[in-house]
Amino acid sequence: MSTPTAADWKTDALGVWTEPTEFAVEKARTIAYAEATNDENPRHLSGELAPPVFAIVPAFQTMVQPILGVVPQELMMRGVHGQQDFRFHRPIRPGDVLRTTAAVVGVHGKSTGVAVLGHARTTTADDEPVVDQLMSYFVRGGRYDGSVGEPLPEHAFDEGLRAGTPIAAVEHAYDADQTRRYSEASGDPMPIHLDDDFARSMGLPGIIVHGLCTMAFAGRAVIGATCPEDPARLRRLAVRFSQIVQPSETVTHTLYDAGISDGRRTVAFETTSSAGGTALKDGVAEIAE
Repeated sequence: MSTPTAADWKTDALGVWTEPTEFAVEKARTIAYAEATNDENPRHLSGELAPPVFAIVPAFQTMVQPILGVVPQELMMRGVHGQQDFRFHRPIRPGDVLRTTAAVVGVHGKSTGVAVLGHARTTTADDEPVVDQLMSYFVRGGRYDGSVGEPLPEHAFDEGLRAGTPIAAVEHAYDADQTRRYSEASGDPMPIHLDDDFARSMGLPGIIVHGLCTMAFAGRAVIGATCPEDPARLRRLAVRFSQIVQPSETVTHTLYDAGISDGRRTVAFETTSSAGGTALKDGVAEIAE
């Protein structure tokens, strides 16, 4: 079988938005997500507000569909979640009926593969903006010469921040059943997170934690350090997924103050694991002042 070339990527689908899908937000579902990510914020645990990364739940399938439609069929299983960038307009609340539409907005060739960028827009039923999210799907070993469409989101970590003192370093451990609980709450049944034998057959050292679960842990750390009384002040949360984490590991989120601009405080962060890896790179959060 020949290696797919640039001509095999279905770039004529760029900018073609899906029909909206609807998702009714139930209080029990948002609480389950908070519990599955060990979220201790009382406004999340009570079901008053959904945790920020819960925004992936109503949008994921709608977003993935057009992304996979661009990738050559023989390369689909080589993809990994590269980046995730949430831009929050307002929190999700139980009782909301959300409408999500999505499109592929960029394809970018890299030296080791191809990054496909998807954009999902979630609104209420009466078109009030709730969240925009950008997701890159990195296809290892794929080939695409050049770039087309919108660029990948920029949120690189400023190395100069390391000269200062972090505003927080928050350590979290995973529970033994964390991946099962997250799978149920998020609707992600991928067996690499649930079946140790299957994970090993895929070349992994065993079950790995969902990247979005670790991102939710990072969101907890940011909110806890900056706006615990009002998590709705979080307006952006973005990361680049870098290395796997197993449930036996602990992770540490190190947060740095990157200044205030246009009424928002920017926090730069990274998440490292007790195994010596960096799970999340180029983390950025924006908090309304």
